[in-house]
Amino acid sequence: MRGVILASLISFATPAQACDVALMLAVDVSGSVDPQEYRVQMDGLAAALVDASISDALVASQAKLALMQWTGSGRQAVVVEWTDMLREADVVAFADQILAEPRLWRDYSTAIGEAMALSLAYFALVPECDRHVVDISGDGESNEGRAPRAVWNDLAAAGVTVNALVIEESVSGLTAYFEREVIMGPGSFVVTANRFEDYPEQIRRKLLRELTKAVSQLEMH
Repeated sequence: MRGVILASLISFATPAQACDVALMLAVDVSGSVDPQEYRVQMDGLAAALVDASISDALVASQAKLALMQWTGSGRQAVVVEWTDMLREADVVAFADQILAEPRLWRDYSTAIGEAMALSLAYFALVPECDRHVVDISGDGESNEGRAPRAVWNDLAAAGVTVNALVIEESVSGLTAYFEREVIMGPGSFVVTANRFEDYPEQIRRKLLRELTKAVSQLEMH
């Protein structure tokens, strides 16, 4: 009996660590992305997540991850719902889901603002996380649906930050466009991949940058 009471006291004395960041991984599947380039994105993202430094950071910050595919208006979907990153096995399982996820659409336009807007309803499901971040990849300018800027006020009111990984392979000056029209929120930033084949290394760099703040803050407490 005494052991049960002691265990209960320990449980109350050491509350569970709160979620630092909810990260929505939004992958471009518009018509400009061919099947091989889709595969590069999904494989590169999965590999980045299981990189030891990123996996450790996700677990340290008790992050929640979700995966979205997006293209033209009316064609955005969260294909892997919010998942807790409580241990290394959770990160590996999420990466495996990314690898297995089939592509939902092909040959449609680029509705960046619509993808950003969809994230709002999903972030409302994870209010316990201190930071809400959309991690959006893209290889072209928005050409359909709401303009990204049209969603900024709603995102700001909900405390959402938008970061981007830009693939400049076919559109010159795309990084400047994303910096001007897409990213928003405190500390928001763009990472550039000059070609699709550069995506795996750049998504790794991007995730490390997004998670560095979380890990450094946890180490200070």
